[in-house]
Amino acid sequence: MLSILNSAALFGIDAYHVHVEVDISNGLPAFDIVGLPDSAVKESRERVRTAIKNAGFSFPAKRITVNLAPADTKKEGASFDLPIAAGILCCMDILPAIALEEYFIAGELSLDGSVRSVNGILPMVYQAMQYGIQKCIVPFDNAEEAALVRDMAVYPIQNLKQMVSLLQNKGKQQPFSVSADLFSAKTPEQEYLDFAHVKGQENAKRALEIAAAGGHNILMIGPPGSGKTMLAKRFPSILPDLTFEESIELTKIYSVAGLLQSKNTLIQQRPFRSPHHTISASALTGGGRIPKPGEISLAHHGVLFLDELPEFQRTALEVMRQPLEDGKVTIARVSGTLTFPSDFILVAAMNPCPCGYLGTGDKCHCTNQEIIKYQNKISGPLLDRIDLMVEMPPVQYSDLENATEGEHSAQIKERVMQAHKIQTKRYQSEGIYFNAQLDVAQIEKYCKLGNAEKELLQKAFEKMDLSARAYHKILKLARTVADLDGCETIHVQHIAEVLQYRSLDRNYMI
Repeated sequence: MLSILNSAALFGIDAYHVHVEVDISNGLPAFDIVGLPDSAVKESRERVRTAIKNAGFSFPAKRITVNLAPADTKKEGASFDLPIAAGILCCMDILPAIALEEYFIAGELSLDGSVRSVNGILPMVYQAMQYGIQKCIVPFDNAEEAALVRDMAVYPIQNLKQMVSLLQNKGKQQPFSVSADLFSAKTPEQEYLDFAHVKGQENAKRALEIAAAGGHNILMIGPPGSGKTMLAKRFPSILPDLTFEESIELTKIYSVAGLLQSKNTLIQQRPFRSPHHTISASALTGGGRIPKPGEISLAHHGVLFLDELPEFQRTALEVMRQPLEDGKVTIARVSGTLTFPSDFILVAAMNPCPCGYLGTGDKCHCTNQEIIKYQNKISGPLLDRIDLMVEMPPVQYSDLENATEGEHSAQIKERVMQAHKIQTKRYQSEGIYFNAQLDVAQIEKYCKLGNAEKELLQKAFEKMDLSARAYHKILKLARTVADLDGCETIHVQHIAEVLQYRSLDRNYMI
């Protein structure tokens, strides 16, 4: 007898439909799985066999053949345990074939017949909905994640017996009902660190406000103790709130990576990733025989903070050049070519020299050769992809002694949100959300300059020896500053303010 069930397999952060075909025929007892299964899928034979027995059902002493179609794509993971078991029970006339056709099924089996959670349920269930399936059977621990796909009836189960009862229509199990709070609740503002606790560094705070408003990359450079890390950790507190679509996309990435917490299924705050400088290039971009999302994808729609930038491996930094430009990273492996989203804001921090005190009196004793070697660890093409470079001098005693509290993150965020609303309305037909995402044609359309502004920018371009990419970044930054000021056009003062964030090339880079 033949039974065919609906399941799915992961490819990057997306899923594709898989038909699980189970056939039981007379012959010598055997249990074969075909369709390019990996080791975890092949081992499901023993898990399924033992789970069916321990759940109180007899296992057929016949020839069992399982095909995972399409047969020319690699299948991995333990999510096929449950559909394979359901197919066997269907061939034994324990489960009705007609009922199985209506469901998407995925889950890992324990030897006692209980069902364990699996990674990537959200993209799997979303794909099933696109395929036209409106019911799904998933592990109990994956219920909230699956319920994020609206208009999908989710039936969570804890063991094989519950699935048999559900499909035989003996139980009156209702679909899992998700709380409306899951879609509307926002993370409290007080969970973030506040800018009000940072003394001094007003210029750096302004630069971070511009970066947040336009989605721009930023590099902070200054001596140890000047507050670079302190400011970076507070940067998420002024970013615009995630939209529901962004939350779903981000949740898919964390679901595939296995980093979702069951108590907080829908990710509703922008991620802040801060990898150590010993991280490898593959861990940063995504690696493995079948690649999983790396740090730059886990920072999607959020912040990637690289502290002590020159200490990172040169190869790790260079692989970020394409993601910083395109908002995605493409990884080629024998099993296929995968593309992960990586649209993040890069916040980097570095010292000006190996000892860290270049430009602060007589404290620096580094030689010119040591300074050049240290600064050359960061390539020109990578620096060219950083929009703002802000100098952070040592904090003065008067700043620390001042008891007046600084501007709160909520006040800064209010200005950022106003600028973001202007951009959202302006680019509603362009498919982008921030000024940093403008391409060359869009820059010419939305960043028009007057004669005075063109003259100032021309002088700066020639004097500072800027590249074409730097020229376009200055225009995008000026557009953001104008949005923060509520101006429809870019004025001279906006260009002038932006140019000061390129002066670091002259002050430090030898």
